[in-house]
Amino acid sequence: MRNISLFTVLLLCGLTLTTQAQIKPSPPRAEGEGPYKQLIIRGATLISGTGAPPTGPVDVVVKGNRIAEIRRVGSPGMPIEPSRRPVANPGDKEIEAAGMYLLPGFIDMHAHIGGTSKDQSAEYVFKLWLAHGITSIRDPSAGNGLAWVLEHKEKSLKNEITAPRIFAYTAFGQGEKKGINSPEEARAWVQANAKKGADGIKFFGAPPAIMAAALEENKKLGLRSACHHAQLNVVGWNVLNSARAGLTSMEHWYGLPEALFDDRVIQNYPAGYNYQNEQDRFEEAGKLWQQAARPGSARWNAVMDELLALDFTLDPTFNIYEASRDLMRARRAEWHEDYTLPGLWEFYQPSMQSHGSYWHFWGTEQEVAWKENYRIWMQFVNEYKNKGGRVTTGSDSGFIFQLYGFAYIRELELLREAGFHPLEVIRSASLMGAQALGQEENLGSIEVGKLADMILVAENPLANLKVLYGTGAIKLTEDNEVVRVGGVTYTIKDGIVYDAKQLLQDVKRMVDEEKARRGGWELKQPGLD
Repeated sequence: MRNISLFTVLLLCGLTLTTQAQIKPSPPRAEGEGPYKQLIIRGATLISGTGAPPTGPVDVVVKGNRIAEIRRVGSPGMPIEPSRRPVANPGDKEIEAAGMYLLPGFIDMHAHIGGTSKDQSAEYVFKLWLAHGITSIRDPSAGNGLAWVLEHKEKSLKNEITAPRIFAYTAFGQGEKKGINSPEEARAWVQANAKKGADGIKFFGAPPAIMAAALEENKKLGLRSACHHAQLNVVGWNVLNSARAGLTSMEHWYGLPEALFDDRVIQNYPAGYNYQNEQDRFEEAGKLWQQAARPGSARWNAVMDELLALDFTLDPTFNIYEASRDLMRARRAEWHEDYTLPGLWEFYQPSMQSHGSYWHFWGTEQEVAWKENYRIWMQFVNEYKNKGGRVTTGSDSGFIFQLYGFAYIRELELLREAGFHPLEVIRSASLMGAQALGQEENLGSIEVGKLADMILVAENPLANLKVLYGTGAIKLTEDNEVVRVGGVTYTIKDGIVYDAKQLLQDVKRMVDEEKARRGGWELKQPGLD
């Protein structure tokens, strides 16, 4: 039997089983200084990403692209004794970071690089990520084609382009025009995917026998996996089925409420529902958590405990659905005017075709339902973290008014809203992501021996995560003057120091040039043209 469901799921998620048109590749790197024989960051307050509290002042020594030394050099507010500091040699690079905060580079675990329908280039996306401290990304589905993504992965590893390091997870079935119709075909595809050099697989669901075979084979090969449990297959295969079969992480939250059902098997779809109608799809999804077992119930605890025992990772991507609970907030985010490309803005607008552009008549009732959805969803994620579960940070930007980089910082705020301590937020954004990728020996925290992926920011993000936005945070001075503070100052990847604010200016220039090319295009809100 032909696997129509897999093909349809991929189509509805903005993918096809064949490679989509590729976006413009990233040009050779023209930004960043280094790596240096020795780089010394002096006097910063360290937030290591391990969960340890801040400490400082410290001097951090980087040799090439690795952290060589972390030295406590004094006490807060006291002069630093020069004899306690690492010695700089001629030609070394020094960054005076007194009063600044040093964090590990962020890892975006759900980072689509984009497509031509949104009128963007890889350079645009990469610079937005780096400008917000994102030094590693997991591309879940390799939408520009695995060969394209692997080429950019290699160039990033060699620092030939200005880009985060890339981990490529191919969409299951990508390249198979007829779909995957049997367990044998699933195993063969997984083997071929590994030989091509993919880091893992992104699933959307398939018949149980095919999912089981693919996940088993992928696990044998030592690769990681992720899944968006799309509604077309979730009745027969939910998150618990995937985790038992070897899935290493789930995306969003689809499939989790279904695993928590205790008085039904199928979501309560209205009679007129049509999955291909995006408003139907997202409106009814906003009622799903209310159909699951109650928090603290036997079913709730049993599902959570089993996922914990399986060392399963949750990658919630709270931000990508935030417009569902507050459309006006998402549409009016202040960065759209300067940093959102015209083609991307047009893609967001109400449409019967564009994925996630479901604003046909979105109102109070839908938003209230989604707010309750978030309340229960966040409770599960926070409890999972409290019991020792791994929760990572992903943004799924490029859809639903969520802009690359900016949306990632919003995800940090939403983890905080869910109940995470700010230090737990940073840990999810760094070390937890590295663990989920199997890269904790090299990435995810500021520790001796790890790769030099770090962020310097002039304000304390633990006090206000908004200072990590490229547009900064609003602050009133002692002179009663309103100013903007924050924004990442430097993003350091592989020991290369990038001026984060300059990267953001580069993005603004790209947007301005595209607006001029379109004859003075102006961003307008839908229905007000």
